[in-house]
Amino acid sequence: MRATRLVALLAIPAQVVVAQQSAPSQLSLEDAIGTARRSNPGYLQTANTIKSADANVRATYGALLPRSDASISTRYQQGGTQFFQGAQIGGSGDTKQSGYNLNVSYGISAAALYAPKAARASRSATEASIVDGAESLRAAVTLAYISTLQARATAALQDTLVQTAQGQLELAKAKVAVGAGTTLDIRRAEVALGQAQVATITAHNTAEVEALRLYQNIGIPKPATVDLTTRFTIATPTFSLDSVLDLARRVNPALNSLRSNEYSATMQVKVARTAYTPTLSVGTGWAGNSSAYLDPEFLIGQQRQSALGQQRSCFSQDSLRTRVGLPSLGCNGITFTDADAEAIRASNNAKFPFKFTRSPLGIGASLSIPVFNGFQRENQVQAAQVAKENATYSVRARELQLTTDVTQAYLNLIASTKTVALREQIAGQASEELTFAQERYRVGAATFLDVTTSHGQFQQALIDRVNAIYDYHKAFATLESAVGRPLR
Repeated sequence: MRATRLVALLAIPAQVVVAQQSAPSQLSLEDAIGTARRSNPGYLQTANTIKSADANVRATYGALLPRSDASISTRYQQGGTQFFQGAQIGGSGDTKQSGYNLNVSYGISAAALYAPKAARASRSATEASIVDGAESLRAAVTLAYISTLQARATAALQDTLVQTAQGQLELAKAKVAVGAGTTLDIRRAEVALGQAQVATITAHNTAEVEALRLYQNIGIPKPATVDLTTRFTIATPTFSLDSVLDLARRVNPALNSLRSNEYSATMQVKVARTAYTPTLSVGTGWAGNSSAYLDPEFLIGQQRQSALGQQRSCFSQDSLRTRVGLPSLGCNGITFTDADAEAIRASNNAKFPFKFTRSPLGIGASLSIPVFNGFQRENQVQAAQVAKENATYSVRARELQLTTDVTQAYLNLIASTKTVALREQIAGQASEELTFAQERYRVGAATFLDVTTSHGQFQQALIDRVNAIYDYHKAFATLESAVGRPLR
């Protein structure tokens, strides 16, 4: 019966999961990756940069359009004597003023013409970095998913090993009961059972921690129970190293992102060189003003005094004319009536705030030719050129690193494939050895220490088998990450 149980251990699938409570949540690898792209804060921050890039492109096209601004203003001025540049200006009453101003200008330069193309190149670089971020997130979630599966498989295996250790304890007690064993055999079996129980507690804790890390990568809280539904198969890779290297050089998001940055840096060099070109500016504007006295009686008083002054002057001249026989000027006609005062009031009140007096139209144009600005242009061009060269070096370094990463990951995958086959063989041999040791112990041809030693080797062989299986899956995921896309 125990031999049958030991053989059954070898049939534990590579994707054993810990028994869950009722109605666990279902989570496939595809769902985990899709949710991560919608919820992972770090990735969402990277994806958000496209908004700024779009706004920058729109702004560069907007710089090719005319610019316009409008303003409207109002002002209160207290009456009294004022001074302007030391000269005294006559006193006046309190006034209220309003005005409008509308300006239209247009400027064109080589920098404005190159800016949209440079902005589009920068936006392409941003898009490439987002794609790179998405691939990095996919690789992180995949590895976390496989690590969680591995931890759960190890926990399930430890649960079964506890049952096996319990069976060995029962066997030792049975041997002692019939006088064929010793108390030492029981104590050794109890120690082995305790160690298996401790290993089970540790394995279940590790499985829970790995699940928490998985959901941290996804970007959402972990549910109470979750069933990981994706299953992976083990197969010898059918692709060659040269094929995956060629694929990686074409599709790797990190490399493509650096290439986009290199092109963007090249465009920035051209933009920097436009600082040597002239700029043409044309502008015009419309303006108007309106003003009125808070108390129109000030104007009426001024007009009344003016009329009286004219009348006095007229009478003075008229007296001289009549003395020399000239006809009278008719000074009695110079008067200031109530109708005149009412007209002044109406005119004053009608002006403010929207009866503007328009200013004359003016149009101006200027051509700005850069001559010397303290080597600032040269500094900008040199800085842009250095950034472009550094971007080129970064591409070259990433190409070299890509070759190393893909080659190493491919070799590790091939080695993991061979290791899995060997671990399967070793686990089978360890099972046979433990079965043989138990049968010999039953008939008194071996000691319990022999059984304990065989059980320890068998236990380690099973654990190594599970680890080898998931190391294979991790190696495959690492190769996919190095290439920059899934391969299965």
